[in-house]
Amino acid sequence: MRYLPLNENDRKAMLKTVGVKDIGALFADVPKQAVLDGLVDLPTHMTEQQVERHFSRLAGQNRAACDGPFFLGAGAYRHHIPASVDHLIQRSEFLTAYTPYQPEISQGTLQALFEFQTQVAQLTGMEVANASMYDGSTACAEAVLMAARVTRRKKVHLAAGLHPHYREATKTQCRYQQIEVRPCPSRPGHDTDVTIGMDEHSAAIVVQSPNVFGEIVDLAPLAEKAHAVGALLIAVFTEPVALGLIKSPGEMGADIVVGEGQGLGVGLNFGGPYVGLFATRQKLVRQMPGRLCGQTVDVNGERGYVLTLSTREQHIRRARATSNICTNSGLCTLAFSIHLSLLGEAGLRKLARLNHEHACSLADRLAGIKGVELVNETFFNEFTLRLSKPAERVVEAMLERNVLGGVPASRLMRGQEDLLIVCATEMNDETDMEALAFALEEALS
Repeated sequence: MRYLPLNENDRKAMLKTVGVKDIGALFADVPKQAVLDGLVDLPTHMTEQQVERHFSRLAGQNRAACDGPFFLGAGAYRHHIPASVDHLIQRSEFLTAYTPYQPEISQGTLQALFEFQTQVAQLTGMEVANASMYDGSTACAEAVLMAARVTRRKKVHLAAGLHPHYREATKTQCRYQQIEVRPCPSRPGHDTDVTIGMDEHSAAIVVQSPNVFGEIVDLAPLAEKAHAVGALLIAVFTEPVALGLIKSPGEMGADIVVGEGQGLGVGLNFGGPYVGLFATRQKLVRQMPGRLCGQTVDVNGERGYVLTLSTREQHIRRARATSNICTNSGLCTLAFSIHLSLLGEAGLRKLARLNHEHACSLADRLAGIKGVELVNETFFNEFTLRLSKPAERVVEAMLERNVLGGVPASRLMRGQEDLLIVCATEMNDETDMEALAFALEEALS
């Protein structure tokens, strides 16, 4: 760190002012196993040309989703994005726009967010939605914090099928809020176990549908059990296209609905940026995190848009904020809205039906292979297989045939070495499916 203009006396003075003994005390909350012991194994210096050449070589090792048959899912999905989506979001007034701190002069931005909120509310079957979160996992964590505020209780229950990344993000957020998190062990077909141990101290149960194993969960009986003890039902999804076909969480009694919007308008992008969706009941709107754009009429009777609710710490005192997420995924919300607008209700239902048909066709084909068992009784475009060999080794063998055949469950959770999560979307044709079936059969032989 020699380029920093500080000497040892400067550092000592700063540490004394902060009130800690040494720099290590500033990282006391970081797990020891995550702290590096010494310098990273990298050259101490390189020229600009050398750095560019080195990173180009590293980038060349990536395999893009379009480079061959691709059946990955587990929270990030490959869908066709119309060229018009990227064309429109790259207009300069959209591409460079930021948080509307003077909302009255940002009518275009506010209208886009208002339309986004309306679409999310309609998709989820809820009454109100906010102007987006970072991604699905942070939206899930914020929903749990909101449930604790609404019920004034400090215990939440996480279903077995909740995506492990969402689970960990929630546990991290709850850690310093003194909220007790009770996760069910991750295993297929056990989401109803989430109601075990619920009592008058429970703030909410968190259930994902379709869940991480691809199973569709009936939320209605779970909502009834939660409401019987005064708790809320938080419904989670990772694939927004599924909402074009299955019954909405709002119709099944959910109080808060959160999820990932990446599947509409937003590419895989090697992991981000994505966009979190958050919707709830009107009666709970005051505890909803983030921002809410509303429609009004100005003094001349013309339609206009305003920031109706701004409960972020950038707008009000930090201690009173319902969320400390400091920005929204504005460009991703716009891509989501444009794609959904182009599809329309009929187009979304058709897209969802096509996804389901492809998944059914693929599941039937793979289930006929020796050493393969289909775990799911229900699914949308994603399902789980139990293999006769460790799934991670099978995936590596299929990759040698240039087939990305799914996500080994062991990459997400412990003790599931024989499970493979496979996803089929409208992007997978018969040739892709045949290639996967052949590669899987060969890997298991």
